[in-house]
Amino acid sequence: MTWAASRQPTHGPMGEEASPTAKAPLEGIRVLDLTRVLSGPFCSMMLGDMGAEVIKVEPPKGDPVREQGAMPNGFSWYFAAFNRNKKSIVLDLYSDAGKEVLARLIREADVMVDNFRPGVLARMGFDEARLKDLNPRLVTANINGFGSTGPYVDRPAFDFIAQAMSGLMSVNGAEGEDPMRTAQPITDLVAGLYCAFGIVSALRARDLNGEGQHVDSSMVNGAISMMAYLASEFLATGNLPERTGNNHPLVAPYGLFKTSDGEIAVAPSNDTILKRFLDAVGVGHLMEDPHYDSNEKRFGRRNELQALLDAEISKERQDVWIERLNKAGVPCGRVLNLAEAFSDPQVQAQKMVIDVEQPGYGPIRMLGFPVKLNRTPCQVRRPAPELGADTEAVLREGGFSETEIAALEQDGVVASGRPEGEQDTGD
Repeated sequence: MTWAASRQPTHGPMGEEASPTAKAPLEGIRVLDLTRVLSGPFCSMMLGDMGAEVIKVEPPKGDPVREQGAMPNGFSWYFAAFNRNKKSIVLDLYSDAGKEVLARLIREADVMVDNFRPGVLARMGFDEARLKDLNPRLVTANINGFGSTGPYVDRPAFDFIAQAMSGLMSVNGAEGEDPMRTAQPITDLVAGLYCAFGIVSALRARDLNGEGQHVDSSMVNGAISMMAYLASEFLATGNLPERTGNNHPLVAPYGLFKTSDGEIAVAPSNDTILKRFLDAVGVGHLMEDPHYDSNEKRFGRRNELQALLDAEISKERQDVWIERLNKAGVPCGRVLNLAEAFSDPQVQAQKMVIDVEQPGYGPIRMLGFPVKLNRTPCQVRRPAPELGADTEAVLREGGFSETEIAALEQDGVVASGRPEGEQDTGD
């Protein structure tokens, strides 16, 4: 596969041709990305997917994720998945000279994002006043665990801790069992998503008002904001939500139902859809049964009603029920594993798995673009960068002379990696 073949097609989700002259949404926006691991790289990747120039500023040893996860042919697919559409420079920010390099880059940037603990940049000499002096139009952003104020500001935070302390784990899991984390690092991803949204909003505010501002996004705040009706019910009643596993905490029946060859997920979230569901199962009379004629009654007899429905649904196969219920307008589907989900024709039609050629390492499969713009679609313009591959080019663009660059490299302040596509053979 060639690099050209691996690029995303230039049409939208419904086949519209992307305008060949239209600029990408964030074209012309330069982002200094001081983040590492997951939440920050996810944020900056989304900005890059939308056309921003993202300069990943890495320490001499690089982002730790470069050495994590499966590494076919010696390149981390975990790293590749969250660092496409970026350039990489190596910069020692512990040195005074390195801080001066960063200061010069800040002058030419639109955005600077980090996921250090709050206050770290200020202690490095880049407090709010200095950043405003360097570049009053700069949008700064920080992704952290608990927010930038309050008693937990200096605490270290990881996804597992944020899930625990946000209330999220307390509502996950089955009734009577221990709290349960989500398998995916949801608080990292939500914080990154909110940060990207905040950055774009701050850029729009800059267009209107002429000045940059600071964006703060935290893992715990993001997780709390996703508590939805669980939060509203608690705030209204003071009653803690129970763990309900695959059952809905407010509606019954709802969840997994047993067919003759497996389970199906069914979501009859209101009385209209429930009537369709019960009619399709052949028990529509239950809507008038005095034991089940209100959601409150059905909820109180949830296990009993589940058993009754399972007895009917288990008479037919999954595929029969999925066709019948979808035809009736009842949301339903099989529980798919990742292999089944990625091979599903709908997921493939949406191009949610893409191949990106990593020069020197071969094609890498990764997740596609969840947001579909029909005239200026997201594109993979460049694969994940080699460590320091763009150091010299970025510095030249930043006004550094060849003599300055050579001196910085000699002093170990910056470093240049192998050009993209040049792989170390070990000879």
